[in-house]
Amino acid sequence: MLCLCALLSTSIPVVLAQGTKPADSSWQALFDGKALGSWQPSKFGGDGGVRVDNGQIILETGKPFTGITWAGPELPTTNYEIALQAMRVEGRDFFAGVTFPVGDSSCSLILGGWGGTVIGLSSVNGEDASQNETSQSTEFELGRWYGVRIRVTAAAIEVWLDDRQIIKQELKGNKITIRMEMDPSLPLGVASYRTKAALRDLRLRRL
Repeated sequence: MLCLCALLSTSIPVVLAQGTKPADSSWQALFDGKALGSWQPSKFGGDGGVRVDNGQIILETGKPFTGITWAGPELPTTNYEIALQAMRVEGRDFFAGVTFPVGDSSCSLILGGWGGTVIGLSSVNGEDASQNETSQSTEFELGRWYGVRIRVTAAAIEVWLDDRQIIKQELKGNKITIRMEMDPSLPLGVASYRTKAALRDLRLRRL
């Protein structure tokens, strides 16, 4: 009889979506490239269509938002990383507003907001991504994939864009929240604003 310890030590390969290049086998795929699975279209009102096409989740242009929200098993709220690839297909505003848990609260990472260039966390001490100390500007190209990785620990929120760290927001002494417009993304979601977007390689690992 195979002992329990042997079963627990067995390495089980994780099948990831097209384009995935995980750092190690601890990554858990959140999208298999074939169907939405545990994701469901968000309910902002005025949403564009959501579909899976060629290994990608397509968010059609919304009025103003379109997004997907996690409806699967409960995910960690701290000591984890979430990663994805996102592309602005059409439009000139944010193509990835990633809302994620931070302990007992939540936060949103905005990529390409406020006319197309703003990056930042919404919100820190009541100030959104265009106003707080995480705010910065980058020109995003249409039709180009961008790699995003978010790390949440008890100490900080850290963000990498194409393997370059762009944000390290300390949590101690700071109030982390989301704008109420992003409530339909809770507990975990990705949304676009007046912009057609594509997503792939959504994955998570516990730290």
